Amino acid sequence: MNKRDGHIHTPFCPHGTSDPFRSYLEKAEKTGFTDLSFTEHAPLPLGFTDTTPDQDSGMEMAALPAYFNALEEAQSTYPGMRIRSGLEVDFIEGFENETAQLLEQVGPKLEDAILSVHFLRYQDRFICCDFSAEVFMQLAKDMGSVQAVYDLYYDTVEASILADLGPYKPKRIGHPTLCHKFQHAHGEQIDDDARIRNILQLMKKHGYELDVNSAGLSKPGCLEFYPPEPYIAYARELGIPLVFGSDAHSAEGLHKYAERFYTEQY
Repeated sequence: MNKRDGHIHTPFCPHGTSDPFRSYLEKAEKTGFTDLSFTEHAPLPLGFTDTTPDQDSGMEMAALPAYFNALEEAQSTYPGMRIRSGLEVDFIEGFENETAQLLEQVGPKLEDAILSVHFLRYQDRFICCDFSAEVFMQLAKDMGSVQAVYDLYYDTVEASILADLGPYKPKRIGHPTLCHKFQHAHGEQIDDDARIRNILQLMKKHGYELDVNSAGLSKPGCLEFYPPEPYIAYARELGIPLVFGSDAHSAEGLHKYAERFYTEQY
């Protein structure tokens, strides 16, 4: 079986660990993974101000050449493994043109890419909805309900699918239920079945892959895949290509819970 991990962060992640590329590659080799996509957080679009406390959500533009050089070196060091150079690109509502310009610059270097939503636009500000339970719950309080945050998240994911970001737009949608990250913290039962199904139907219609992201299983407020397993099965029924992603920010987190994806028949 060709085992692939399509969502991996690196020492270039400003909010990750400094584990060297070598530690990721050695672990992948030991565990039988032959196809890796390194998808570091892309620089945020020009003119956008990161609202996280340390402003460390994406790489600096100046770091991109060293990042791509490190991936080329990894490819030459491990010729028996497919190592794809990629980025995780933020979709930020209102910055579509700037994101398209960024992709125009880096697109020729990309062998893989993910389009993800982390920042939500509410009134005149942007909130990183997955930063912490406190930030999420403050947004829910400001908006009037947890349901309202979920709806805004799904609205933004739908906008990302439909957005014109140019010829280098990523072909995979990242963790489309990231708003579930704090579901056990807020404790509310939100019926978002129709919203999730609609997003998957849109992805099918427009030809996107699905990031089957295991990171939520390690989050005590989530404890499930993004998206949850019934929707992985639904995506398969729709014929959407599924790509496992550990969303690892350390060598220890690499391929975590991969066996659940590769052994379960969704």
